[in-house]
Amino acid sequence: MNITEFEETKIVGRRVFEGRILTLEVDRVRLPDGGESIREVIRHRGAAVMVPVTEAGEVLFVRQFRYATGEVLLELPAGKLDPGEDPAECASRETAEETGYRPQTVEKMGEFYTAPGFCDELIRAFLATDLVPAPEAEADADEVVEVVTLTVDEYSEMVARGEIRDAKTLAAMAMWERRRNSKLETGNWQHRMPGS
Repeated sequence: MNITEFEETKIVGRRVFEGRILTLEVDRVRLPDGGESIREVIRHRGAAVMVPVTEAGEVLFVRQFRYATGEVLLELPAGKLDPGEDPAECASRETAEETGYRPQTVEKMGEFYTAPGFCDELIRAFLATDLVPAPEAEADADEVVEVVTLTVDEYSEMVARGEIRDAKTLAAMAMWERRRNSKLETGNWQHRMPGS
């Protein structure tokens, strides 16, 4: 089957909310069988999530309160793209701001949609290595984070106990663990950061 057998086309739509990081649109669409339906879509400019790995093979995570869930979550560092920002640059910047370490090497591992049933947010996942202290980097004014260093075994145990429930963290760590375990390098690329 090709895309035209599945594709829905917009008939009319309206933007009902425009915020700092997302917009909400409500569209009437024509279905492949000729029927009509309503789609509520959150538009997002995308983000990057990083797996920062130390020389010792440990991973840097951040603990922070997430207002939407009402919980403190343990996550990989991540952040939204600034307008026109290269995702690899975003990965380096956010790693430095959230962990205090700047990666000298950033490798793209893959990308994924976070919730394609209602949102177009595309997250690019990166491996961040060759970490050096970045004392000049500061977290965003509205972010309070605690850096947590875990071994792979500690991470796996926390996942098994249901203590890590952030989807982007689970997805990016799965990408890295597969890559690490298989030693496959195909399809990945390295991006040396400027000045490194």
